[in-house]
Amino acid sequence: MTNPAYFDEYKNFAFRRDEQGVLVLQCHTDGGPIVFTGQTHEDFPGALEQIALDPANKALVLTGTGDSFMDQIDGPSLGEIFKPASWEKTRAEGAKVLQRLLDLPMPAVGVANGPALVHSEYLLLCDVHIASERATYGDRPHPEFGITAGDGLHVVWEEVAGTARAKWLLWTGSTIDATTALQWGVVNEIVPHEEALDRGIEVARQLASRPALYRTLQKQTLNLNLRRRITQDVPFGMALEGLTAADLAYQQT
Repeated sequence: MTNPAYFDEYKNFAFRRDEQGVLVLQCHTDGGPIVFTGQTHEDFPGALEQIALDPANKALVLTGTGDSFMDQIDGPSLGEIFKPASWEKTRAEGAKVLQRLLDLPMPAVGVANGPALVHSEYLLLCDVHIASERATYGDRPHPEFGITAGDGLHVVWEEVAGTARAKWLLWTGSTIDATTALQWGVVNEIVPHEEALDRGIEVARQLASRPALYRTLQKQTLNLNLRRRITQDVPFGMALEGLTAADLAYQQT
């Protein structure tokens, strides 16, 4: 079977799909753990749209490469985010990623194959979340840059883990391990590191075997509140994030 063109279209995303219709999306940089860049940020909404429009995809597995899901970021590659026009591009892309993860017409299984310290909300927005025993969670970039975490982290972590825990994690820049994430209700299962991806695919195959309309409508049913929160609160949060980015640039002049 010939793969669709988008399988080879994106620098930081590797795709493969099995006969059951389970699509595995692995984030990577040159075949190793991903360094998140402005190009990644720009490409992800388009990749998710193409995944959604491909009827051969019955379930999605989202994971990283090697021993980390996502824990490195190239800040300068995001561009002049302290300028309104540049930040509006970033804001629009960021909002689309969150919305499109929830709007996929198929179940998504997130597999944390290691540290998830950059955009951990991508995993939390999946319908099932499997963690390697080596997984850790937190927010590295925003505290390090001095920019408020208004790009969805604040909404998703609050919805999944609760207000007090979200505040503690995002204020302090601390990390939690997989066991704590399980106790907080952030992950569904912890498995040995070498088994994490296989377990994610196993769960995805179970979900892919369900009737097509059920898969689509169950996805909508179980994500109503998250969709409302993201639509309502992320634009305001990202406006505040843009202000802190502009203030940081001003202080450095």
